[in-house]
Amino acid sequence: MVNFGGTVRLNPLGIALICGIIILLVIFNSGGEKKPGKIPGLMDSRSSLGEDIAGDISLKRLLAVAIDVAEQGGAEVARIRKLADIGETSKGKTLEGANDPKTQGDMASHKVMYWGIKKAFPEINVISEEHDVVPQDLSKIKLPSYTNEEVDSIVTTDITAPSDTISVWIDPLDATQEYTENLLEYVTTMVCVAINGKPIIGVIHKPFQDGGTAWAWAGTQFKSRSIEKDSANNEKSSLDISKSRIIVSRSHAGEVNSTAQSALGSGISVTPAGGAGYKTWEVIKGIQDAYVHTTLIKKWDICAGNAILNSLGGQLTTLAGDQIDYEGKEGTEKNKGGVLATMHNHQEFVDKLSGLAGR
Repeated sequence: MVNFGGTVRLNPLGIALICGIIILLVIFNSGGEKKPGKIPGLMDSRSSLGEDIAGDISLKRLLAVAIDVAEQGGAEVARIRKLADIGETSKGKTLEGANDPKTQGDMASHKVMYWGIKKAFPEINVISEEHDVVPQDLSKIKLPSYTNEEVDSIVTTDITAPSDTISVWIDPLDATQEYTENLLEYVTTMVCVAINGKPIIGVIHKPFQDGGTAWAWAGTQFKSRSIEKDSANNEKSSLDISKSRIIVSRSHAGEVNSTAQSALGSGISVTPAGGAGYKTWEVIKGIQDAYVHTTLIKKWDICAGNAILNSLGGQLTTLAGDQIDYEGKEGTEKNKGGVLATMHNHQEFVDKLSGLAGR
């Protein structure tokens, strides 16, 4: 010990000030490790489910949650549709010049779907067609079920994925225009789980009429009984695409009809319909041979159908045949290359239709 001589007087007030600064530095440094997107009030699913500290997510549990929130959202869509005023407003015009409406049904469904998923899996990136603020009382958001009887009976093994590789795309109300017109057969709610940008799990729920839910887990051949039953009509391994059945958007059916006939031949039949989820389901069932969309479309409209088609051996790509990336980074929600969804003869359709994108 070295003593330089002299005396140092310690002021009690100074000591208190220094201690206070040290405590604040410790608090700030310990809080610097908080993960982005953490919202107070959302439960930590990892600790409650016994998942490891690295954040690996059970895809089987996530599938059960996706089915639950899609059906909860559908119940909200149906509830609002019964009201005298569904709160219709407009987001503006689509590229085809059609009205792009929004209703209370969209927002009520978004609330239970988006915040339900975030409550079950807080660290997962969720991308929704709609946006809102954090609910003041998250306790009023129902925690979705981590189990599903049908899933448990079919999916006998599980796979986990790191939470930072997962993006969940939701469409709280697909076919809003048709919803406002009471054309309810076209309306669906959808959830899609993408891992590293690839669509793995898809859920499409029909809130009206049969109220059915189609789901699939691509890459595992796990699929719901409802899809197996519907796809029984789609046993053809090949077809004459010059006589194929094409389903397209109601908003520009005439234009697509003429361009598709010039590309495929005058023997095709073209069916206009609302909702990307509905149109993809028609292809899955074998009622239509191809779903064709030539203009910009948002990825929450097509991700779920893409996953389901992949699980059954079908394909959903751009019109040029390119795979669509669903990684979920901010600002990447637009798919500008058009859409081609088929169960069979995909490359033949690509060869004929690749030049239609943007028309």
